[in-house]
Amino acid sequence: MTNWRWWLCSLLFVATTVNYLDRQVLSLTYEEFIKPEFHWTDDNYGTITAFFSIFYAICCLFAGKFVDWMGTKKGYLIAIGVWSGGACLHAACGWATAHLAGMDSVAAMRAVEIGSNAALTISTISVYLFLLCRGILALGEAGNFPAAIKVTAEYFPKKDRAFATSIFNAGASVGALAAPLCIPPLAKAFGWEMAFIIIGALGFVWMFFWAFMYDKPEKSSHVNEAELEYIHQDDAEEAAAKAAAAEAAKNEKSVSLWKAFRYKQTWSFITGKFFTDGVWWFFLFWAPSYFSNQFGAPATSGLGQALIFTLYAIVTVVSIGGGYLPRVFVDKKGMHPYAGRMLSMLIFAFFPLCALFAQPLGVRFDTPWWPAILIGLAAAGHQAWSANLFSTIGDMFPKSAIATVTGIGAMAGGVGSMFIQKIAGKLFTYAENAGSAFTFLGFEGKPAGYFIMFCFCGVAYLIAWSIMKSLVPKYKPIVLD
Repeated sequence: MTNWRWWLCSLLFVATTVNYLDRQVLSLTYEEFIKPEFHWTDDNYGTITAFFSIFYAICCLFAGKFVDWMGTKKGYLIAIGVWSGGACLHAACGWATAHLAGMDSVAAMRAVEIGSNAALTISTISVYLFLLCRGILALGEAGNFPAAIKVTAEYFPKKDRAFATSIFNAGASVGALAAPLCIPPLAKAFGWEMAFIIIGALGFVWMFFWAFMYDKPEKSSHVNEAELEYIHQDDAEEAAAKAAAAEAAKNEKSVSLWKAFRYKQTWSFITGKFFTDGVWWFFLFWAPSYFSNQFGAPATSGLGQALIFTLYAIVTVVSIGGGYLPRVFVDKKGMHPYAGRMLSMLIFAFFPLCALFAQPLGVRFDTPWWPAILIGLAAAGHQAWSANLFSTIGDMFPKSAIATVTGIGAMAGGVGSMFIQKIAGKLFTYAENAGSAFTFLGFEGKPAGYFIMFCFCGVAYLIAWSIMKSLVPKYKPIVLD
């Protein structure tokens, strides 16, 4: 039997890795390169990250439909082509800003006096250009996971799909770990523009391999009869299941988008996403800037790279237990699956409390390692929480409503993330300008702003869990009328 399906799985892994790398270039070049060149404030950066969060969530609602419409091969090619083009396009923002601002060169733009009208013009123009580029990036990146999941369904039997999915999904962790090791050195050696171009160009290289390697299993010259038979081993069972599902669907009522809001279970899921999704994006977008500002460890330094790498290594390792803990409560303690899941989420909701101690311990011992470790534990708690939160939909809603409620939750998470990013940007800019006049629990200026955000991130999950529990105190499945 040939094993072509695993070669395609490796391509999915690479695509997901590149997806995450492209997303991280801005955060790892912002503080040292982009911020001083375009005379940005943290408020400007917060606007851009907020826009990416909400626009990505909106695009995710339609990405799956697009891939189904275009087909797996073309759909994936278009998705990665769009996001790679958007990633590379960031590099032109400097030249375009200088041209639109009437500057002779990028160097002249950099030399403009901070706080002048010219600096304000440059920052305003550049923010809009970056918003355009981030929008293109979000539009393409939204297609990655729907396309990858569709490929696994086409090339793997049911028993192998979870394993194949775990392999390509590991690309997100690998991308997060690789980003601080490769992006800052590229920016330092060749300029921030080349960092965007080089990382973005990886997607175009991937497209070449995808165009020649992928085809439907029945049409692929690399798949022999034995592998094709293995891939389609579930066909008879699936055909029977589809027939049964079609019969059941005649009697199963669907739920409209607006009708879904009538149920407390929907609002429970909305609450979980709204309060917590933004925490993950906050750590993702602001951690490099935090280590640079607070501890003088820029992303281009060995220390800065080691800190970000350590943070995401902790996330990768610790979050693995997120899906396993409910099984312990159900299999060994005999709990109902929903009760076991909610108890697991309560346990994971305590992990982000580590963020409360990141700033005090970092300042007390004058080291960034405590914040890196504690933020890593908090972010790992989010990943474990998120895995269980998605599973609560299947616990309470019939299959005909799952996609609708998932889409509503994704939008709620995007809106929550948008608010957190924008508030963080405004808070950091205000705190930095106010200096010692702005205080919070013993911290002054921008460190006080960081501590405020860490405090919210720390308690957000317990707030969300409490509201969710009050809305749905015990297991209560939806019965559509």
